[in-house]
Amino acid sequence: MGSKSKAVLLMLLAVLGIAAGGGIAHADGAPSGADVQVAQTLGARELTVIIRRVDTTPSPLRVDVVTHQGTPPGTLHLAVAADGITTARTDVVLGATPGVYAGNLQVDKPGPWELSLDDGTGKRATIPFLVPARVVPPWEKATYGGFVAAGVFLLLAMVVGIRARRTAYALVPAAGVVAAIAVAVTGALLSASTPPPPAPGSQLDPTFDNVTDPYANAQLSTVDYSRPPVNLAVQARTDDLVLRLTDGATGRPADDLLVHDNALVHLVLVSPSGRLSHLHPVRVGPGDYRVTVPDPEAGTYAVAAELARRGGGVQLVRSTVDMHGTAAPAPEPPGAGPRTIDGTPVELTIGQGTPTTVTARFPAQDLQPWLGMLGHLIIAGPIAGPVGESAAKAPTWAHVHAMIPPVAGQAGRPDETVAAYGPDVSFTYTFAAPGRYRIWLQAERGYRVLTVPAVVDVPASGAGR
Repeated sequence: MGSKSKAVLLMLLAVLGIAAGGGIAHADGAPSGADVQVAQTLGARELTVIIRRVDTTPSPLRVDVVTHQGTPPGTLHLAVAADGITTARTDVVLGATPGVYAGNLQVDKPGPWELSLDDGTGKRATIPFLVPARVVPPWEKATYGGFVAAGVFLLLAMVVGIRARRTAYALVPAAGVVAAIAVAVTGALLSASTPPPPAPGSQLDPTFDNVTDPYANAQLSTVDYSRPPVNLAVQARTDDLVLRLTDGATGRPADDLLVHDNALVHLVLVSPSGRLSHLHPVRVGPGDYRVTVPDPEAGTYAVAAELARRGGGVQLVRSTVDMHGTAAPAPEPPGAGPRTIDGTPVELTIGQGTPTTVTARFPAQDLQPWLGMLGHLIIAGPIAGPVGESAAKAPTWAHVHAMIPPVAGQAGRPDETVAAYGPDVSFTYTFAAPGRYRIWLQAERGYRVLTVPAVVDVPASGAGR
């Protein structure tokens, strides 16, 4: 082979090496999955179900069930299903001690799945979750395909250059090398500027087809994925509440809820005397959720359901429901000051002025995250008369969070097994109008969710309490 041919081939090798390095740097793929934490009020049990991430299929699926103080022992029957076909079952035996109990199942393909939980007494829940697929974007295929083609053309150019009598023949496959590199470099450059398709599960209703190949029918133009608010109908039965969620436009069951703050639905009930229940209804079918209300009072309850709909954002829907029960009314809570909640001493401080800081001090730095947060503050008001009816009509209904403080070197969000926070849980809130407000502060300690009720009187000037 002549010196000119060698020079051409060396130059092509250098260009190929530079382009290949750039292509690898710009290559991008689909993100992997993450743990799914879903709070579930299953009968008399308040559980947190953690579906551990799955990166490849077929693969084992680990499910952790976190129990809380007061949860009775027993056996949960777990099953996973795809396309309505159950593929694996297991039992998780819950002990009398609160904590984490694990079960192992199996998933064999990416796409939408459902985890079902059955306590053997007729209480059943289904939790939708997504098993991700390893998706190669078209530009990544073009990038690596171009490099492979360039390598093939390069070898062909070397063979032709060595064996052909005229070295000019080597320029034909050499041109193929240049064209293949151009395709690869173009794909690498496009990878940084081309928007990804809508994500199945968070933006689109997931199917097995669009999970495994989201680029097949993707519309890369601007698309409006917003959906109308849901309508909520609440019905009280003998031992539970039935929640019907329907689409505000079509009237069909709304079956596109997302896991928001570790739950599909956050249901807050306020009894006629002001007792708060923060529950998490279980899904038994499309748009059909059920929850058991322990030891209810007789009278009108205020109902507030917080949820996130796919493409529709976070929504708060409010209603009322009349319940029959024999529970004694809750006493009128005090304002700021010390109190004891389920045997735990708590010092509540309510700041002056606007905005207002509300702080609860617990006895030790041993608080656990609950629903992904250090604490929750529910606010309803201004109110007058029976709390349940007044809270339902209150112009202000707020749900405020105390975030988990970041810890150096800690990856991801801690779960309920970490008891290292506190002793103070603080919230900042601005009351929009003067009057009397009911507030309920919640935090978890020793696998028990503590609820601290209080009354806040906001003066007209907003200058004092």
